[in-house]
Amino acid sequence: MEKINLLEECKDAKRIVVSGHIRPDGDCVGSCMAMYLYLKKALADAEVVICLEQPADIFACIKDFDCIDSSFRVQAPDVFLALDCEKSRLGEAETLFDNAKKRINIDHHVSNVRGCGDVNYVVPGISSTAELVYELMDKEYLDAEIAKAVYIGIIHDTGIFKYSNTSPKTLRIAAELIEYGFDFPAIIDETFYEKTYVQNQLLGRALLESIVFMHGKCIVSAINQKTLAFYNAQPKDLDGIVNQLRIIKGVECAIFMYETGSQEYKVSLRSCKYVDVSKVASYFGGGGHVRAAGCSMNGNFYDVINNISAQIARQMEEYCEQ
Repeated sequence: MEKINLLEECKDAKRIVVSGHIRPDGDCVGSCMAMYLYLKKALADAEVVICLEQPADIFACIKDFDCIDSSFRVQAPDVFLALDCEKSRLGEAETLFDNAKKRINIDHHVSNVRGCGDVNYVVPGISSTAELVYELMDKEYLDAEIAKAVYIGIIHDTGIFKYSNTSPKTLRIAAELIEYGFDFPAIIDETFYEKTYVQNQLLGRALLESIVFMHGKCIVSAINQKTLAFYNAQPKDLDGIVNQLRIIKGVECAIFMYETGSQEYKVSLRSCKYVDVSKVASYFGGGGHVRAAGCSMNGNFYDVINNISAQIARQMEEYCEQ
């Protein structure tokens, strides 16, 4: 897909809204915040607003983090930028998207290959939306704070450059970003590795209660609402659990799910080498990437696992037949 001229597309706008998907992860927060800071600097006469569900506090190191509007009570914008998702995943911001005079969609998910805006820049296979955002930025407006936000987005969607979506270009961009002088080792620790005591307790419980199946090729763990309430925890406290399950020796596919309502689950999927979890998630109405995807499902724990495992098993059988 051809690159867009971001400043040209936004030049006449009086009000610009930047937003991303529900339950914003590191790439969503990093790319949205980087875009917000960039447009405020490059288009000083425009009112720029960032609307997101409240992100995890680990991202508070990003400049103007406290400017995030989680009320979504914003007047219809001239331009709406939907980052890291298609419109159905915007949550409360979808109304703003629908009422905007111009809609710009920047994304890297294979499930959104055509884009959902009037103007689209969607490149599946790229490491992160943050990488795409960086490509579209006029470098004369970049500074350490914008670079830091982009870097956070990239490291979170590449697992600190260890996932297969990391390309030589991704690493070159990362090198350019750290030249701005921010403390990148501290950012990695604070936003990726550091966990609260409660988060580590939940991780330990998820590992302790996990189940391996398919001859050790798959692993699953779940946290129910009762457990979340016991620890006084939120869904964001569960970040990283599925990745820890994935790196257990011998595992090809990891499944982590948490209960969102009576017989309702949010499911996260990860794979190592050959299972395309985006196909599994898409089958159940979700989406994502080849090695990282998710969906929402109804039923009890066993219903959900039986349905998901059938799709995984189909791919494993096809792989073994090759």
